[in-house]
Formats: sequence, structure tokens, C-alpha cells
Amino acid sequence: MTAYEVLEIGALDQWRSHYGGFRPDSSRDGRRVVDHELAMQYIGMTANALAPGEEAGYWHTHSRIEEVYVFFEGRGQLGLGDEVVEVGPGTVVRVGQDVPRTWRCRPDSEGELRWLCIRAGGGELPHLPDDSARLPERPMPW
Repeated sequence: MTAYEVLEIGALDQWRSHYGGFRPDSSRDGRRVVDHELAMQYIGMTANALAPGEEAGYWHTHSRIEEVYVFFEGRGQLGLGDEVVEVGPGTVVRVGQDVPRTWRCRPDSEGELRWLCIRAGGGELPHLPDDSARLPERPMPW
């Protein structure tokens, strides 16, 4: 395995055409499990697109995984526990362990709801990335 990989997932307007999922019974149009295509060790990510009025159709929780949803286009709603949160371009939502969650693209959305879901588990991250090291002697490549 190399230390980096590059995957082109296409422009936002191409996300809906990808069919995928974690298992055959939960696969659908507009879902791409990026961490199944890259050798990711500590994080996971899906690229998602729902048509206006389309919804997940299920609730789920994670006991060890934390998720961050980053929304780029469209208008939607997340069901989080007993609350509904409105989402749209620029909305970022962190969902911790054991929180029931579901989502939908609002029927009145002018276009598809497009977002990334980033998943991570394991130990807590430090407030500052304490494993970084600057390389001032290395020249810029451009």
C-alpha cells in the first residue's frame, strides 16, 4: 500500500449517477462508499446525493463511530434523536455515538441534496494536531 491514493469521484452533479452502498440490501443510487475504494485505515467517507423528496428510509446509530456531515447543495433535514435539523449548503453537523439519525432531501428542494459523511472511530483526537512537523527546508513544488 502506498502512503497516498487519488480517486476522482466526479463533480457534485455526477454523484447521483453512482450506485453503491455498504451491503447490497442498503445500496442505492447516489451513494459512494469512498473508503471501499481507497485503503483508508482510520476514517471512512461516503459521497451522497438524494433527489427532492427522497429519504434514507431507516434510522441508525453507531456505538463507536462519530460522523460529520458536510452539506454542499440542496435543502434537507436530519432527524437526530427527537429533533429535526434543517441543512443546506455550508451546514456541518457532528453526530456522536448512540444518537439515532436519519435524513431526507426536502420535497421543495430546488435540486439534489449533496453531502459527504465522514466517519471516524478509535481514540480521541488532540485539540491541536500534536503529531505534525513542519519541513521548512523543503522547497514548494510549484
